[in-house]
Amino acid sequence: MENENPQTDVIATLVEQEGLEHIDLSQVGAIAPEILSTIPHEIAIKYKVIPFSREKDTVLLTMANPFDIFAEEAIRAATHSRLKLHFTPEDQIDEWLGKLYLQNYIPDYDESLEENHEQDGLNANVLNIDVLEEESDDAPAIKYVNKILANAIQERASDIHIEPQEKSLTVRFRIDGVLRDVATAPKQFQPGIIARIKILSSLDIAERRLPQDGRCKIKIFGRDIDLRVSTLPAIFGEKVVLRILDKDLHSLNIADLGLEPDLQEKFKRDLKRPNGLILVTGPTGSGKTTSLYSALNYVNVRDKNIITIEDPIEYQLKGINQVQAKPEIDFTFSVGLRAILRQDPDIIMVGEIRDLETAQIAMRASLTGHLVFSTLHTNDSVRTIMRLIDMGIDRYLICGSLRLVLAQRLVRRICFHCSESYKINPAILKGFVEDPDYYTNYEFWRGKGCLHCGDTGYWGRVAVFEFFSLDNTIRSMIWDGATNDMIKEKAENCGMETLFKNGLKKVIAGITTIDEIIPLATDFL
Repeated sequence: MENENPQTDVIATLVEQEGLEHIDLSQVGAIAPEILSTIPHEIAIKYKVIPFSREKDTVLLTMANPFDIFAEEAIRAATHSRLKLHFTPEDQIDEWLGKLYLQNYIPDYDESLEENHEQDGLNANVLNIDVLEEESDDAPAIKYVNKILANAIQERASDIHIEPQEKSLTVRFRIDGVLRDVATAPKQFQPGIIARIKILSSLDIAERRLPQDGRCKIKIFGRDIDLRVSTLPAIFGEKVVLRILDKDLHSLNIADLGLEPDLQEKFKRDLKRPNGLILVTGPTGSGKTTSLYSALNYVNVRDKNIITIEDPIEYQLKGINQVQAKPEIDFTFSVGLRAILRQDPDIIMVGEIRDLETAQIAMRASLTGHLVFSTLHTNDSVRTIMRLIDMGIDRYLICGSLRLVLAQRLVRRICFHCSESYKINPAILKGFVEDPDYYTNYEFWRGKGCLHCGDTGYWGRVAVFEFFSLDNTIRSMIWDGATNDMIKEKAENCGMETLFKNGLKKVIAGITTIDEIIPLATDFL
């Protein structure tokens, strides 16, 4: 494949010819704040440069392009020091600029901001619309919210939590499924932040007694980001949660879901069928939407009419007709699904099966020549059968329409930079596998914790799957009233891998840790 950026090849050639030393920032260790402060962060980000050490009057720095004379002059003028240049690839420089300069991009608070707010005499418990509007448009409030958003994007956060406390405001990010405290602000700063976020997402800044939901788009670091915003009145003020929808972080390609090659082929085979119901199950935040969108992308061809009804529409997909459900005006999934069936669809996606009526319409649509996708909240794939029966769905309808149930969870990946191998204590696996001693033959992996992963030992997440395909034997068992345990035992005997077993394969492959998958087994003991 032709290199999209020829300059990269030129720089690499010059680096080799000049004999410049390559610096792997993951091996440098912690960089002291006084070293980082030698170069203003604006210059560091603009010219993609990171100082990492100092030798007397010489600053040691590494750059994506050490041959940029304008960058060198700007850095020399800013540092008033001699420079020793090294080379680091641009992608690693970008990553570490975010880690080093933007990790502290949100100050705990700026004293000048506190002074400004005290002068205004604004009481966080007293609503003053004029002051709130002024605060939300005030440069400090805008700057602070922008910094929160910038830092969250750099840290790969999926959610931002802004939580009022009695005497302060706490900011937390959910990163790889885990909430982390990142900053605090003074109580006086609370109204400006909340009002600014409300204005961005077209919410009513005067309404503080009722929950509100909104959304907005922002462009940051050259990327288009969707934000879903939710406010909730709490004892010390409104708690705000922003869900970050960054399509650049989520590949909508089946090959990138994490399915093993054999499961991937089975999934594609079912997606090519002309009709039937395919369900993706799991709790909130388990990656169901990404799996559904990946499936839609796979079947998205010009000769197919694909229509979705969602609440909310998380990503816009080219070539697919996406409809937003609006329960507040009685435009529910069931109402929308009926309308979709009059639009001559080939493939339908329903965001979630929430009630009996939606389930019945979706299943009957799959029996009349449509391929239907949807989601359901169940702990594992087999329990989907009993969930549908409990909702009031007839067994004959399940047997005739349901083709595949894909249950999934997200587990954290081991950090590549600090992974280490170890021998497992077989006692940990007792009760989860038949022969725990068998696994002493394998090398297990874990992350020690490093600057790259914030000392967590993890970086990113990967999905584990349970692939439950209904064949004639399973359908006969459903028809005859078999229990959940009977169906699960039969499915496993026919080759179905449970979530725990699929996760264990990823542990042995060095992708995740045993600590991440043990909960997948304890859910069902």
